[in-house]
Amino acid sequence: MTTNSAQVQVPGAGDEPNAAESRFGSSTLDPGHPALRTGQWALRRGALSLDRPVVMGILNVTPDSFSDGGRFLDPARAVEQARRMAREGADLVDVGGESTRPGAPAVSADEEAARVVPVVRAIHDVLDLPVSVDTRKAAVAREALAAGADVVNDVSGLGDAEMARVVAPSGAGLVLMHMRGTPQTMQRLTDYGDVVDDVAAELAESLARADAAGIARDRVVLDPGIGFAKTAEQNLELIASLERIQARLGRPLLLGASRKSFIGALLGGVAARARDAGTVGACVAGLARGARLFRVHDVRGARHALDVAWSVLRIPARAP
Repeated sequence: MTTNSAQVQVPGAGDEPNAAESRFGSSTLDPGHPALRTGQWALRRGALSLDRPVVMGILNVTPDSFSDGGRFLDPARAVEQARRMAREGADLVDVGGESTRPGAPAVSADEEAARVVPVVRAIHDVLDLPVSVDTRKAAVAREALAAGADVVNDVSGLGDAEMARVVAPSGAGLVLMHMRGTPQTMQRLTDYGDVVDDVAAELAESLARADAAGIARDRVVLDPGIGFAKTAEQNLELIASLERIQARLGRPLLLGASRKSFIGALLGGVAARARDAGTVGACVAGLARGARLFRVHDVRGARHALDVAWSVLRIPARAP
C-alpha cells in the first residue's frame, strides 16, 4: 500500500476541501533541481510519496511546549486536533510528549510514554493518517510503536544507543535530527568550523548508526535541527544550504522551523504564536533549497503556501 494524503479518510470531516488532495503532474524543470528530487519514504504501513511537499503536523501533548503547551493533554482533544490537521492537508501527524525547547527540563520515560501512547493509539485507531512519535528515548519509542506509530522522529539522531535496535525490526520510518547536547546544554554548543559541513558530517554519523542496525536507507529522513545547538545566523545559513546537505547525504530533508525563535527575532520579537507567516516564509525558502518535508504547527497555511510555491518551482524559467 502506498500512503499519501489523497488516501486519507477522516471520519466526521464533512465536506471541507482537503488541500492535501491536490496533485501536480510531471515537470520539465531540470531534474537536478532540489525541488524535484522525488521518491518515497518507506513507513510501517506503506510508503509516503515525496512527489510534492510533505506536511507533518505538530501535536504536542505536553504542559510546557514553547507555543502550544497544555492545549492537547487530553487524548480526546489531541485526536480532534489530529482530525483537524488531516482536513487541513497534513500528510502525517507528529506526537510529542517532551518539550525540547532550549532549557526545557527532562521528562522521565514513564511520564512521556503516559502522555504519547494513548494519543498515538487513538489516532492510529480512528484516522487513516500516518502517525509519528517525537521522542529521543528508546523505551518510549518501543511503546509508541506497539500502539501503532508509523514513524519515530528522534531529535537526538540515535543518541540513545538502544533506539536503533528498537526501530530496526519495526519497519517504521525514522527521522534523524541533528542536535548537540541536551535541551539544557545545546545552546552552549554552537561552535562550528563550517556549520553546514559540520552538521552534514554529524548527520552522516547518525545515518551510519542506522545503517549498522540494519535500518534501510529508504526508511530514513534527515533533519538539520533548526534551533537545536544553532544560533539564529546558523539557522539561516543551514536553510540556505540545504541542497549541499541533501547532495552529500542522499536522503530527503525535513525542515522543522515552525515558530522558532530565529523567526521571532527576524520579525522584531513577535511571540511564538504570531510566527506562522514567518514560518511559511522559511518553509517556502527551504522548499526552493531542497527540503521535501515540513514540520509545522499551522498546517493550513503551510499546505497552501507550499502547494503554490511547488506549482511555480516546477515550471522552468524562460529566457527573455
